Amino acid sequence: MQPLRFPTLMFSLFVSLQSIFLPLSSRASYETPDYNVVRSEEPFEIRDYPALTIVSAPMPHRGSDGAFMKLFRFISGKNDRSEEISMTTPVLMSGTESGSMSFIVPKAVAAKGVPIPSNPELKISSMSAGRFAVVRFKGSTSPKLSKEMAAKLSDWVLAQGILTDGPPVFAYYNPPWTPGFMRRNEVLIRLHSDK
Repeated sequence: MQPLRFPTLMFSLFVSLQSIFLPLSSRASYETPDYNVVRSEEPFEIRDYPALTIVSAPMPHRGSDGAFMKLFRFISGKNDRSEEISMTTPVLMSGTESGSMSFIVPKAVAAKGVPIPSNPELKISSMSAGRFAVVRFKGSTSPKLSKEMAAKLSDWVLAQGILTDGPPVFAYYNPPWTPGFMRRNEVLIRLHSDK
C-alpha cells in the first residue's frame, strides 16, 4: 500500500474534521431548552425556564483546562452505559474565565436517568426552574465582552427594581469558528422569587 501524498492526506483530514464539526455549525438540529418570554425590552428579556438537568466540569482556567472536551467525551460514550448522548445548546458557563462549564442533558435522557460519567470530575445536577433576566448579544465570546454584557444586564435589572438571586450564567450557542455576526450569546441572571 502506497503512503498517502500530502494533498490527499490533508483532504482526508479535512473530510474527517468536517464530519465531526460541520453538524455543530448549525444549532437548528440541537435541542435547546424551552422558555416562556414574560417581558421583552430589546435587547433584554425576562423568561421563565423549566428545571434542567446539567452535567458540569470544573473550569479553573477557560480555554486551557479541557473542560469542553471532558464534557464532549461524556456525551460521546465515556459513561457507565457507554451511551452516546446528543449535543444540546447552549453550553453554559458559571464564569467567564473560571468557574464551571455545563452541557444541558436532553429531556429524553434526563427522563430515563442520566448515565454516570466515567470522569469523576464531572457532576450531574439540576438547575431549578425559575425566572431569569436575559440579554442576547452577537460577537465574540471573549471574557471582556461577556463581562460587559453581564454589567449591562445587571444595570437594567437594577433600574427595573427587580431583585436577583445569584451570579450571572453565560450561554453560548455556537461553535468557536462561527463568525461573530452569526453568533447567539446570552447572559442570564436568576431573579428572586417569593415562593
